[in-house]
Amino acid sequence: MAKVATNLSIDADLKKACQELYADLGMDLTTAVTIFFRQSLRVQGIPFAVTRENPNAETIAAMNEYYTIKEHPEKYKRYATFKEAMDEVLTDA
Repeated sequence: MAKVATNLSIDADLKKACQELYADLGMDLTTAVTIFFRQSLRVQGIPFAVTRENPNAETIAAMNEYYTIKEHPEKYKRYATFKEAMDEVLTDA
């Protein structure tokens, strides 16, 4: 089968990290991309689920708390310095 050169524009750090990963797995970037392409053809799509990240309950609660504080900052104590906040935390500990 004839091979053709293909140019891909990707982030330099991403490329380096992937090259290191694939080298550890015993292959180069070309082999990894070829595997991805072949699997894409086999499944007739992207060979893994492409989804949005779903935050867990703790993260959702933290996000909701952030929005509440942002909407009603007058209900929450503010500190002039980080030291002031830490002093209060350590006093309460």
